[in-house]
Amino acid sequence: VQLQASGGGLVQAGGSLRLSCSASGSFYQPINAIGWYRQAPGKQREFVARMGSSCYRTYADSVKGRFTISRDNAKNTAYLQMDSLEPEDTAVYYCNAAIRSAEYPIYPHDYWGQGTQVTVSS
Repeated sequence: VQLQASGGGLVQAGGSLRLSCSASGSFYQPINAIGWYRQAPGKQREFVARMGSSCYRTYADSVKGRFTISRDNAKNTAYLQMDSLEPEDTAVYYCNAAIRSAEYPIYPHDYWGQGTQVTVSS
């Protein structure tokens, strides 16, 4: 199972970006949960948003009202729409998913994608 993240870039404060995270390989569908974490320079990785298979969404307080997570189960892809971006949102964003497969048939296994850089200029 591989996760591929894309969509990062450089944007001015107040702007928007949309990140995508696609899962590929052999696994049981639907993906149990998929979401995003981020890590700013000199800081620990922190939770951003997550969406379960039942479409229940959770967000970090710092992004509530500005970020929206969604998923397309047919494409095994999740999206993070980021609006009203602030310089404090600058970080490497990592996709994370809990997925069951033949190797992990009972309890979903955590997978991580490569990071995608988001830079917000003031």
